Amino acid sequence: MEERKMSLEPVTITPKAIEEVKNIMSNKGIPEGYALRVGIKGGGCGAMGYVLGFDQLKDSDISYAHQEVPIIIEKKHVMYLMGLEVDFIEDSEERGFCFNKEES
Repeated sequence: MEERKMSLEPVTITPKAIEEVKNIMSNKGIPEGYALRVGIKGGGCGAMGYVLGFDQLKDSDISYAHQEVPIIIEKKHVMYLMGLEVDFIEDSEERGFCFNKEES
């Protein structure tokens, strides 16, 4: 399968989120050749949500690396993800990934 790389990064990932992704990849047995998949999912009343997971590159994907983390996005999701920042929050009240979208 031919790898399709992007010159522009539609999604950026903060250093804290990169650290957590690398931690998950090394400690949770993510297989070699898998990448971080960033995508969207439909919600009720026309709302859209973001999803993260680990997956292999498919024909319908584009790929790039951000701070040495391989990232894959389904081509049809790219326009919805442009300007998205993935961050990781960890404090006394919450812990997890969060999504910040630039408003155009």
